[in-house]
Amino acid sequence: MKNKKNTAISFHSDDAMELPINIVVMLVVGMVALAALVAIIPPPTKNMSVYIDSAGASSTTDIIMTDGNAVIVNSAIAQNPFYVRVTLSATDTDGNPVRDASVVLRGLGGVATATTGSDGRAVLTTDPAMVTMGPNQNEGTMDLTISANGFYDYEKEDAVLIVRTV
Repeated sequence: MKNKKNTAISFHSDDAMELPINIVVMLVVGMVALAALVAIIPPPTKNMSVYIDSAGASSTTDIIMTDGNAVIVNSAIAQNPFYVRVTLSATDTDGNPVRDASVVLRGLGGVATATTGSDGRAVLTTDPAMVTMGPNQNEGTMDLTISANGFYDYEKEDAVLIVRTV
Protein backbone atom coordinates (compact mmCIF):
# COMPACT_ATOMS: atom_id res chain seq x y z
CA MET A 1 0.00 0.00 0.00
CA LYS A 2 2.79 2.36 0.68
CA ASN A 3 3.93 2.12 -2.91
CA LYS A 4 0.48 2.97 -4.24
CA LYS A 5 0.29 6.09 -2.07
CA ASN A 6 3.70 7.29 -3.17
CA THR A 7 3.00 6.78 -6.86
CA ALA A 8 -0.34 8.56 -6.70
CA ILE A 9 1.11 11.67 -4.99
CA SER A 10 4.39 12.05 -6.87
CA PHE A 11 4.70 14.55 -9.69
CA HIS A 12 6.65 14.52 -12.83
CA SER A 13 9.75 16.69 -12.93
CA ASP A 14 8.81 18.11 -16.40
CA ASP A 15 5.58 19.72 -15.13
CA ALA A 16 7.39 21.73 -12.44
CA MET A 17 9.83 23.36 -14.92
CA GLU A 18 7.41 24.03 -17.80
CA LEU A 19 5.87 27.25 -16.46
CA PRO A 20 9.16 29.16 -15.84
CA ILE A 21 10.55 28.16 -19.25
CA ASN A 22 7.42 29.47 -21.00
CA ILE A 23 7.75 32.76 -19.14
CA VAL A 24 11.41 33.11 -20.14
CA VAL A 25 10.61 32.36 -23.80
CA MET A 26 7.77 34.90 -23.82
CA LEU A 27 10.03 37.50 -22.20
CA VAL A 28 12.76 36.99 -24.82
CA VAL A 29 10.26 37.19 -27.70
CA GLY A 30 8.74 40.35 -26.18
CA MET A 31 12.14 42.01 -25.84
CA VAL A 32 12.99 41.23 -29.47
CA ALA A 33 9.67 42.73 -30.60
CA LEU A 34 10.28 45.84 -28.47
CA ALA A 35 13.79 46.25 -29.91
CA ALA A 36 12.36 46.03 -33.44
CA LEU A 37 9.80 48.75 -32.66
CA VAL A 38 12.41 51.04 -31.13
CA ALA A 39 14.64 50.58 -34.20
CA ILE A 40 11.98 51.96 -36.57
CA ILE A 41 11.25 55.11 -34.54
CA PRO A 42 12.66 58.12 -36.41
CA PRO A 43 15.52 60.03 -34.82
CA PRO A 44 14.61 62.92 -32.55
CA THR A 45 13.72 66.19 -34.22
CA LYS A 46 16.15 69.08 -34.42
CA ASN A 47 15.86 72.85 -34.24
CA MET A 48 16.25 75.01 -37.30
CA SER A 49 17.63 78.52 -37.64
CA VAL A 50 15.84 80.99 -39.89
CA TYR A 51 17.32 84.22 -41.18
CA ILE A 52 15.32 86.75 -43.17
CA ASP A 53 17.75 87.88 -45.86
CA SER A 54 15.67 90.72 -47.31
CA ALA A 55 12.16 92.14 -47.43
CA GLY A 56 10.35 94.74 -49.46
CA ALA A 57 6.91 96.06 -50.42
CA SER A 58 5.44 97.80 -53.43
CA SER A 59 2.15 98.56 -55.13
CA THR A 60 3.77 98.35 -58.58
CA THR A 61 5.80 95.68 -60.31
CA ASP A 62 9.08 97.25 -59.14
CA ILE A 63 10.08 96.41 -55.59
CA ILE A 64 13.03 97.62 -53.57
CA MET A 65 14.37 94.92 -51.27
CA THR A 66 16.22 95.89 -48.10
CA ASP A 67 18.32 93.70 -45.83
CA GLY A 68 16.65 92.33 -42.72
CA ASN A 69 13.03 91.98 -41.71
CA ALA A 70 11.87 95.61 -41.69
CA VAL A 71 9.94 97.02 -44.63
CA ILE A 72 9.54 100.78 -44.89
CA VAL A 73 6.78 101.89 -47.25
CA ASN A 74 5.71 105.40 -48.12
CA SER A 75 2.25 106.58 -47.15
CA ALA A 76 0.88 106.33 -50.70
CA ILE A 77 1.66 102.60 -50.88
CA ALA A 78 0.47 101.84 -47.37
CA GLN A 79 -3.03 103.21 -48.04
CA ASN A 80 -3.52 101.02 -51.11
CA PRO A 81 -3.35 97.25 -51.36
CA PHE A 82 0.28 96.32 -51.89
CA TYR A 83 2.39 93.20 -51.93
CA VAL A 84 5.26 92.07 -49.75
CA ARG A 85 8.23 89.98 -50.84
CA VAL A 86 10.51 88.24 -48.34
CA THR A 87 13.58 86.07 -48.96
CA LEU A 88 14.80 83.81 -46.18
CA SER A 89 17.27 81.05 -45.41
CA ALA A 90 16.62 78.02 -43.20
CA THR A 91 19.48 75.92 -41.76
CA ASP A 92 19.87 73.25 -39.13
CA THR A 93 22.04 73.76 -36.05
CA ASP A 94 25.13 72.59 -37.99
CA GLY A 95 24.58 75.19 -40.73
CA ASN A 96 23.30 72.71 -43.34
CA PRO A 97 20.36 73.95 -45.47
CA VAL A 98 16.88 72.73 -44.61
CA ARG A 99 15.33 71.68 -47.93
CA ASP A 100 11.69 71.06 -48.83
CA ALA A 101 10.39 73.01 -45.82
CA SER A 102 6.92 74.55 -46.10
CA VAL A 103 7.05 78.29 -45.43
CA VAL A 104 4.01 80.49 -44.70
CA LEU A 105 4.00 84.27 -44.21
CA ARG A 106 0.70 85.84 -43.10
CA GLY A 107 -0.55 89.12 -41.77
CA LEU A 108 -2.24 92.43 -42.70
CA GLY A 109 -4.75 90.48 -44.80
CA GLY A 110 -2.14 88.83 -47.01
CA VAL A 111 -0.65 85.37 -47.21
CA ALA A 112 2.35 83.92 -49.06
CA THR A 113 3.54 80.31 -49.24
CA ALA A 114 6.71 78.72 -50.61
CA THR A 115 8.98 75.71 -50.24
CA THR A 116 12.69 75.95 -49.52
CA GLY A 117 15.03 74.73 -52.24
CA SER A 118 18.11 72.56 -51.97
CA ASP A 119 20.01 75.62 -50.67
CA GLY A 120 17.47 76.16 -47.86
CA ARG A 121 16.26 79.46 -49.36
CA ALA A 122 12.72 80.55 -50.17
CA VAL A 123 11.13 83.63 -51.73
CA LEU A 124 7.65 84.54 -50.52
CA THR A 125 5.44 86.99 -52.38
CA THR A 126 1.94 87.92 -51.25
CA ASP A 127 -0.93 88.58 -53.64
CA PRO A 128 -0.64 92.22 -54.82
CA ALA A 129 -4.22 93.09 -53.96
CA MET A 130 -4.33 91.65 -50.44
CA VAL A 131 -1.96 93.39 -48.00
CA THR A 132 -3.39 96.64 -46.62
CA MET A 133 -2.86 99.00 -43.75
CA GLY A 134 -5.63 101.12 -42.30
CA PRO A 135 -5.62 104.92 -42.72
CA ASN A 136 -4.49 105.45 -39.11
CA GLN A 137 -2.18 102.45 -38.98
CA ASN A 138 1.50 103.38 -39.08
CA GLU A 139 2.94 99.90 -38.69
CA GLY A 140 1.98 96.26 -38.99
CA THR A 141 3.56 92.85 -38.74
CA MET A 142 3.47 89.52 -40.52
CA ASP A 143 3.97 86.12 -38.88
CA LEU A 144 6.24 83.38 -40.23
CA THR A 145 5.77 79.60 -39.89
CA ILE A 146 8.14 76.95 -41.27
CA SER A 147 7.60 73.17 -41.13
CA ALA A 148 10.06 70.48 -42.26
CA ASN A 149 10.36 66.74 -41.67
CA GLY A 150 12.76 65.94 -38.84
CA PHE A 151 12.60 69.46 -37.38
CA TYR A 152 10.55 71.27 -34.80
CA ASP A 153 8.16 73.74 -36.40
CA TYR A 154 9.54 77.28 -36.48
CA GLU A 155 6.97 79.90 -35.57
CA LYS A 156 7.81 83.58 -35.25
CA GLU A 157 5.16 86.18 -34.55
CA ASP A 158 5.94 89.65 -35.89
CA ALA A 159 8.72 88.24 -38.09
CA VAL A 160 8.33 91.01 -40.66
CA LEU A 161 7.74 94.61 -39.61
CA ILE A 162 6.08 97.00 -42.06
CA VAL A 163 6.40 100.68 -41.17
CA ARG A 164 4.65 103.53 -42.94
CA THR A 165 6.57 106.76 -43.38
CA VAL A 166 4.62 109.93 -42.89
